Amino acid sequence: MNFQKIFITTLFVCAIHSYTHAQDSIYQYDIHSIQSPFTLAARRSSFENYLFNKTIKETFTGPLNQYTEDKFQDAALSAVQFLIENPYTQRGLDKMFDWYFQSDPYTRETALLCAYAVYPSLYNQKILTIVPYEKNPKLFAMGVLYNFRNDSSDAFVRRMLHQINIQFANNDAIPVLSELKKYLLNHVRYEHIATPAWRELFNYQRLFGQKTVYSFQRQNRDYSGICIVQYEDGSFAKDSSGKLITIRQLARSGSGMPYFITNGNTPQGIYRIAGINSSIDHLIGPTPNLQSIIPFQNDYVFYRGITYDLTASPLDNYKRLLPPSWQDYMPMQESFFAGQAGRRFIIIHGSTLDPKFFEGQPFYPLTPTDGCLATSEIWNPKDGYLLQSDQLKLVNTFMRTPSGMGMLILINLDNQQKNISSEEIEELVKNYELSLPKK
Repeated sequence: MNFQKIFITTLFVCAIHSYTHAQDSIYQYDIHSIQSPFTLAARRSSFENYLFNKTIKETFTGPLNQYTEDKFQDAALSAVQFLIENPYTQRGLDKMFDWYFQSDPYTRETALLCAYAVYPSLYNQKILTIVPYEKNPKLFAMGVLYNFRNDSSDAFVRRMLHQINIQFANNDAIPVLSELKKYLLNHVRYEHIATPAWRELFNYQRLFGQKTVYSFQRQNRDYSGICIVQYEDGSFAKDSSGKLITIRQLARSGSGMPYFITNGNTPQGIYRIAGINSSIDHLIGPTPNLQSIIPFQNDYVFYRGITYDLTASPLDNYKRLLPPSWQDYMPMQESFFAGQAGRRFIIIHGSTLDPKFFEGQPFYPLTPTDGCLATSEIWNPKDGYLLQSDQLKLVNTFMRTPSGMGMLILINLDNQQKNISSEEIEELVKNYELSLPKK
């Protein structure tokens, strides 16, 4: 089996553009019918060997030129996806930054992604020298974000805001630069502000009549979150004992870049769930996924069945999906502006990645993506069948009511440096339910 071909064609684990249809009947998927040969022990072993020895070692120890540039791109993205920090990765990045302005924009992008993901401070001085000469707005933003992570002082922010005005005329009309400016000015403050009242958000969705998946995350996406489902009648999905169904979920990308950068962390805000589908991507796996749509990706589908005011702005139409107290809470507008900046194909899926790549990470045994929402799955290494799946649990919970359409609302709960617990979310829902009028 050609694992290089498999790896290259599946590297962008969230960039899957597939056609789905909303299901109109209650359907529950059977775990015993789901199999992925990619999870067989022999396949995983062969893939790991090819990844480290061929994709990473052989590429990064070889020369970088116009004939090998595409291999360096693939190797850098491989290091991002699997967070591979070793001497070969560093050697390869050294070459990519030495050859930075001779390479094409995509090679520069993969170098910046890899540096941000694997070496958070090593290339700070090098990137500081690159930023003043980078004319591509997105690559400029990525470089500034790398430096900002190492220096978030007011002086640095003022210098970068000035640099934006020098290098880019009409920068307010360039979405990625508009978001960069907001991020530089507000990110530190947003890490510490409280959300509006949860009761109003839960109650608004009940009145709105939209089935909704809530994904609660930390500001620091190294920590995993929890998702729950609220049905059209406002009730929350519970098990046979009456306990709230909570499902662990990761909203961290391999790169860890902010929300408005391609392959960055999953943006906060609203998405439309447009149906259920299964992926042919080996790294996502065949478990059914929820096909969520970000604003600007397909507004016809995003607003299907929802009143759209043609006299109002796109942002005002988006904000009307939230209760008044949440409409001007800026973090909830991330998905809107990320979509405007070009992010696409952010879905809710499982994973066939071997969790051992991520041992020692706070989010283990979950696995990062290219910016989607991912759940944990355990596969039988002998026959490739699915043994345990939080993804299937989520999809089957979502499909307890007939429609395959719904909403996804992703919210950073706070900035605690720990994984979100089920008990935290159970308390939120319990307090909301106690506030409702007695029937």
